[in-house]
Amino acid sequence: MSSQIRIGSRDSRLAVIQSEMVRDYINGLDTGVTAEILTMKTTGDKILNQPLEKVGGKGLFVKELDQALLDRRTDLSVHSLKDVPMELPASLPLVAFSVREDPRDVLVLPQGQTELDLSKPVGCSSRRRMVQLEKLYPGICFKTIRGNVQTRLRKLDSGEYSATILAAAGLKRLGLEERISRYFSVEEMIPAAGQAILAVQGRRGENYEYLEGYSNKTSRVCALAERAFVRYLGGDCSTPVGAYARVSGEQLELSVMYFDEKSSTMYRSSKKGTIRDPEAPGRELAEEILRLTDEM
Repeated sequence: MSSQIRIGSRDSRLAVIQSEMVRDYINGLDTGVTAEILTMKTTGDKILNQPLEKVGGKGLFVKELDQALLDRRTDLSVHSLKDVPMELPASLPLVAFSVREDPRDVLVLPQGQTELDLSKPVGCSSRRRMVQLEKLYPGICFKTIRGNVQTRLRKLDSGEYSATILAAAGLKRLGLEERISRYFSVEEMIPAAGQAILAVQGRRGENYEYLEGYSNKTSRVCALAERAFVRYLGGDCSTPVGAYARVSGEQLELSVMYFDEKSSTMYRSSKKGTIRDPEAPGRELAEEILRLTDEM
């Protein structure tokens, strides 16, 4: 293991803060290993005038980081797990999962506002959020919003939107918790698979024992369960699908949602399993929903 670790990160403030969390953990170890961050702008950060699903999905946020790992310009990448594609190259495995932050989605209003103004659109680009929010606020309308958290907040405060929906975890990591107007429970709005978990990606064949104390076993189990559901369903980061797992002792419970665009049908279900085979509930729920959609 080299004495200098380079961590690849998107150059947004949130991405850098998240990478700093991993850097600080490594630098706090008494191993003689030091870590530094190499930032880069990804394709997903550059294309802000089109919906993600039309230009390649959330995988556009990791492409440059993957290439830097393959080229050995970096040794690790730190991602928000919800942005990581469901299918990963075997050469670039996920090697650690952080303790999960608050997994909930939240409503953010323009500064100074206390009520949602339904005469203006809500800034949202996630179909998962839109279809669940329509159940909570009948008559709501949406307009695409892109950019990092600070960019979205600026657009919101300029008066273009009545509100936006963001992940609580990102706002808390940025120290912007005071902007949260309403928390949606995980029952009201099932989160994206992996939401609020940081994933550390490395190269196959490398020694990552130094991350053993950073990686959280419960987060890993939840991540495997949630991502299995989306993967077996044939979905990706842009599909209107949510998955949230809870662990209690040896038991795991997975709650999921899927919106079928063809029939405009919402499917919600849950299944229990064990931490010994965390992918089983996700696989079984995906199979159940695929059978139901085939029958429509």
